Amino acid sequence: VQLVESGGGSVQAGGPLRPSCEASRYTACMGWSRQAPGKEREGVAASFTRGGSTFYADSVKGRFTISKDNAKNTLFLQMNSLKPEDSAMYYCAADRAYCPAHPLDPDYGYWGQGTQVTVSS
Repeated sequence: VQLVESGGGSVQAGGPLRPSCEASRYTACMGWSRQAPGKEREGVAASFTRGGSTFYADSVKGRFTISKDNAKNTLFLQMNSLKPEDSAMYYCAADRAYCPAHPLDPDYGYWGQGTQVTVSS
């Protein structure tokens, strides 16, 4: 599975961004993780294709919304009310058949190249 992210960028605090991730084929689950310089990669949000369950890290609940266009195998992350601490490289991840037991753990089989998100105060 190839994953191609786009839609990152620079924005002022409080603004929105909507990165997207296109998968080359069907995936059972997809998610977003992020990694800031000097920090570990952390799961942000995840989505199961079957059933449509979604999962969010506490730090983004109420501000981020994950969604998926199943017909196009494309994942979106609507990020609102962005904060400087949201600045990081955002990575799209996916698994073809089996989803991680803990969807927010960065334990997926396929990863994109990342898209940078920078939030200025």
